Amino acid sequence: MGENLVITIGRQCGSRGRVIGMELAKAMGVKCYDKELLSKAAKESGLCEELFETHDEKPTSSFLYSLVMDTYSLGYTTSAYMDMPINHKIFLAQFDTIKKLAEEESCVIVGRCGDYALADYPGLVSVFITGDEQDKIDHLKELYDTSESKAKDIMIKTDKKRASYYNYYASKKWGDARSYNLCINSSSTGIDGAVHIIQEFAKVKQEHLNSLKAK
Repeated sequence: MGENLVITIGRQCGSRGRVIGMELAKAMGVKCYDKELLSKAAKESGLCEELFETHDEKPTSSFLYSLVMDTYSLGYTTSAYMDMPINHKIFLAQFDTIKKLAEEESCVIVGRCGDYALADYPGLVSVFITGDEQDKIDHLKELYDTSESKAKDIMIKTDKKRASYYNYYASKKWGDARSYNLCINSSSTGIDGAVHIIQEFAKVKQEHLNSLKAK
C-alpha cells in the first residue's frame, strides 16, 4: 500500500492550477483526473454522470455529512445509504473513487478534496496553487473573453464555492499552507516552473520517507 505517487492539486480560480495539473501528469507519464473523476465515479457507483456535474464541489449540512461518513464506514448496501440524499451519495462515490485510484495507479487529481480522501496515504503529495490577483483576473478575462469586473466576479464566486466545499468536507482550511505539503504562487513560477517544483518536491519527500524507513 502507498507505492503509487498521487499528487493532489487545490487551486485558486485563475491560478492555472488545472493546466499545471495536466502538464504535471504529462511530465510524469500518468493520468490527470479533474472532470474525468466525475465520469469514473459515476460509472463505478451506477449514478447518472449529469448528477455529478450538477453537484460538483458543493458543500452540504454538517448533520447530513456525518451520516455520509458513518455510511462510508458501513458500506453501500445499508438502508442509510439507500435513503441518503443524492448529493451525499455523489460525495461518497467520489471519495471512494479517489481512494481506489490511489491503489491502482500513480496520478494527478485536481480538486474535490483529494488530499482529504488520501490523508493517510503514504504516496500523497498535496499541493495548493495560488497566484497574484491581477494575474488571475487577466487570465480569466482571456479565458472567458470577458470584462475585468466579470472576471473578478467569477474568481471571487468560484473561490468562495471551493473554499466552502473544502473547509466543510476536509475539516481544514482551504488555501492555508498548513493544509498542504506544498504551496506555489504560479504568477511567480509560471506553469513550467510550478511543474518542475512539484516534481522535485515529490522526489525529495519520497527520499525522506525512504530514509526514515531505513532507520
